[in-house]
Amino acid sequence: MTDKPWQDLIAVDELEKDWVTRVELGRRIIAVYDTTTGLYASLALCTHGGADLCDGYFDEHVIECPLHQGAFDVRDGKPIAAPATRPMRVLDVRVRDGQVQVRI
Repeated sequence: MTDKPWQDLIAVDELEKDWVTRVELGRRIIAVYDTTTGLYASLALCTHGGADLCDGYFDEHVIECPLHQGAFDVRDGKPIAAPATRPMRVLDVRVRDGQVQVRI
């Protein structure tokens, strides 16, 4: 269990339905993924080329990098298509009082 505090990120009704929403939290860019099984979040930069994953193609639980088409599973961050080999950093997510919250 982590002792990091939950931080409000974005109102649930501001999310792109069934898509990726780009949110700035301080100097960090967070990608929030609205899927059929719930919400997931990660740091938005691809671990391969540093591209913004929020600009990539999103389908169900897979985000594809717009730069080199590497892909990741948004549920656990694991790379599932080359050239991505390092997992992306996923964040704990919850919804409270209509707000998406994350722990970083």
